[in-house]
Amino acid sequence: MIPNISKMLLWLEMNPNILYGLRRGIERETLRITPSGKLAISNHPDSLGKALTHPWITTDFAESLLEFITPVDNNINYILAFLRDLHRYTARHLNYELMWPLSMPCFIDHIDNIKLAQYGVSNIGRFKTLYREGLKNRYGALMQIIGGIHYNFSLPIKFWQKLVGIKDAKSGKDKISAGYFRLIRNYYRFGWIIPYLFGSSPAICSSFFHGKMKCLPFEKTNNGTYYLPYATSLRISDLGYTNSSQGNLKITFNDLKTYIVLLKRAIKKPSPIFTKLGEFNKDGKYLQLNMNILQIENELYMPIRPKRVIIGDESPSDALLKRGIEYIEIRSLDINPFTAIGIDKIQIHFLDLFLIWCVLADAPIMNEKELNLCQMNWNRVILEGRKPGQIIGIGYGESMKSLKEVGELLFDELIRIAYILDINNNTLYRKICYQLIEMFENPELTYSGQILPLMINQNIIQYGLNLANIYYKELSHESYEVITDTKFTNIRYESINKQSIIEKTDKISFEHYLKIHT
Repeated sequence: MIPNISKMLLWLEMNPNILYGLRRGIERETLRITPSGKLAISNHPDSLGKALTHPWITTDFAESLLEFITPVDNNINYILAFLRDLHRYTARHLNYELMWPLSMPCFIDHIDNIKLAQYGVSNIGRFKTLYREGLKNRYGALMQIIGGIHYNFSLPIKFWQKLVGIKDAKSGKDKISAGYFRLIRNYYRFGWIIPYLFGSSPAICSSFFHGKMKCLPFEKTNNGTYYLPYATSLRISDLGYTNSSQGNLKITFNDLKTYIVLLKRAIKKPSPIFTKLGEFNKDGKYLQLNMNILQIENELYMPIRPKRVIIGDESPSDALLKRGIEYIEIRSLDINPFTAIGIDKIQIHFLDLFLIWCVLADAPIMNEKELNLCQMNWNRVILEGRKPGQIIGIGYGESMKSLKEVGELLFDELIRIAYILDINNNTLYRKICYQLIEMFENPELTYSGQILPLMINQNIIQYGLNLANIYYKELSHESYEVITDTKFTNIRYESINKQSIIEKTDKISFEHYLKIHT
């Protein structure tokens, strides 16, 4: 059914201190919108600083798509307070605009209103914008403004020292990387539990389609909301932030070297589809960075990624190859509409438990066939996760089990991990487990189950706009907790100065820069 980790749990219960020091970081995306609920067409506000060089407040695909980035820390309360301070500061400096509280986009009058993120005239700034031009031409701009939460997670070195017998991170990088790949394989096998519990995009505004054929059997309300009655997360369906054209890359997660070889192959291999698109239009304007399957490594869309902080101009894959996996990035979290900052403490505590389980559980090597079966499970949960009697494929697809049964069995083990993490008479991890396990008995308690009736009754745009106004009032009147106004001002001016220095010190042409970096 699911891997038996009884022995590993006994081992963990004998060594509870090795889990102290879990490190986490959060990246949250949100669209800037007008007071009427339409996409903002204004530039990234100067009052926030420069998106290219600001460490905490930047943009993703579009000028209107804000991204907030917290530092990495082992204190959950600090990270959430930091993220909320970023929202508080932004709410005060948006000049009558609001922050969209949902993953699927607000009302889009016209696709041309989606302005690519601009990063100035430096080579790196132009490179970042051109990469986004390529994304727009390859997949369409609408897909790229779907918002989400990226959650970064790492286990402390003392955990790895005890688990695999290493001396330090440098000498033990291969064993640590193997451990993180074990986590990733189990995430593919059982990570569908995340959209089941926390998926918050079961519906979509009709403006998202812009006259294109609707590829799923949507039901439609009279007020222009399309939805699937049992869906959990349209954001990570084929309709949303995935890339079906990457499905034949055959990238598996069994060892680091093979993963990087396959990733680099995709970066260097021309794509027949993108070759037809061409590198320039008839006026000589760049259409994409190159015509390969992936323009750069970040174009690979996955629900989870192995990561390493890069040094200088090295590529992410070279950093991984040299120094091993440092942390993993979870990319399958929708924006949580029940909080102004898009993620809450319940989700973080659950992710702690689940990711620890993933690294402890046995994870046999995964072949392409099983990876495809795992993706089928994810799609089943994404599109019909709350359907009564929903089933899940187990192992190599040889048997099907009730989603409810598998989920409850998994929580039996998560509760044991919760007892280990609940220290000093704390019971928070256990309480969260008992709260979430009820969602398997009653799927309407899931985030998607709670949000869908509200979207249907009000229409998705009105629902989102009402929340945006509520959260604006909350955030703009709250005091900062961990960042001072002076610090925000200093960081803003630093970002302006840093971008100016970068632009003044460029020594090579943009064409030469592209040859070096693609």
